[in-house]
Amino acid sequence: MFVALFLQLQNNSMSEQTNNIPEKDLASNWVSSSKFLFYLHVFCILAFVLGGCYRLYDQRYKGKPDVEVQGSSQYKPEYK
Repeated sequence: MFVALFLQLQNNSMSEQTNNIPEKDLASNWVSSSKFLFYLHVFCILAFVLGGCYRLYDQRYKGKPDVEVQGSSQYKPEYK
């Protein structure tokens, strides 16, 4: 009698443990997995956009270089 009661309690506790696992599993709970994948996509897109903006800022045009222009090609050309 004691053994039968012990086995019944053990089976009840095992069934409760197996019932709780699918709620936390991404493969069986599509609501939490789709939420996770949505936020993962948002984070990845945001990381790529911010990385691209930083790269463009890093390689920006730094200013006007001193270039020698021929006298004949200026706005008011100088001819010899």
